[in-house]
Amino acid sequence: MSATASDKARILAEALPYIRRFAGKTIVIKYGGNAMTDDRLKEDFAKDVVLLKLVGLNPVVVHGGGPQINGLLERVGKEGQFIQGMRVTDAETMDVVEMVLGGLVNKEIVSLINKHGGKAVGVTGKDGHFIRASKLYLKSESDETIDIGQVGEIESIDPTLVALLDSQDFIPVVAPIGVGEEGEAYNINADLVAGRLAETLGAEKLILMTNTPGVLDKNGQLLTGLSAAEVDALFADGTIHGGMMPKISSALEAARNGVASVHIIDGRVPHALLLEILTNEGVGTMIRAR
Repeated sequence: MSATASDKARILAEALPYIRRFAGKTIVIKYGGNAMTDDRLKEDFAKDVVLLKLVGLNPVVVHGGGPQINGLLERVGKEGQFIQGMRVTDAETMDVVEMVLGGLVNKEIVSLINKHGGKAVGVTGKDGHFIRASKLYLKSESDETIDIGQVGEIESIDPTLVALLDSQDFIPVVAPIGVGEEGEAYNINADLVAGRLAETLGAEKLILMTNTPGVLDKNGQLLTGLSAAEVDALFADGTIHGGMMPKISSALEAARNGVASVHIIDGRVPHALLLEILTNEGVGTMIRAR
């Protein structure tokens, strides 16, 4: 059943206090999952970002591209490998990552936002040495060092470029590729980039879009609000594992380092961003430092 005119008016009125509260504030959005691959959800996402900008918020988009990277790797005869939720990235895989993240995916998101009236600009961490990185080594359970190739950990993020774009009403769309001291490229997990960027920018919110309703307990029930101690317990008992590990880790780190609120939301829900930011309805899990 379609909404009546009075329903629409009520919804708009409900958004007013949130618009007032968040006007001028930075919202960092990690865009990924089904929301990046379903055509209808892609359009919804672009419209949501443009609307947030028009009502006075400063959205900054950080995107992934795992399915697209896997698809191109398959076409060149390579199989994607993951260790502790991180993509193993040899030189050939890095070329594919740069092509997909810095080119195809980034420009598609920019085009969609611009199509709906925004002014989006795509950047990678290489632009202006925006995201400086160094090689990441993992540790096994037996404390052995694991080399996963050109995967980076963030050394620093220079907020100047994003601040400049924001000041001119552009919407930054960030591909998670870092740059090393010698100009070498590093593949960085997009959740980690989004979390660190939110900290650096002093963001009001960090929103991580995913393919689940949020953080689930072992019975599959949604956990709507979690403290740092509760998240630590979920790591310890194995409830949080695999690809969710870097996502939850970055969310927790951001909450502990000054980001006012961190939300893991279901990107499969149409207009999930607007529901989370501008209505009384939550669509995921909020993580707080305490």
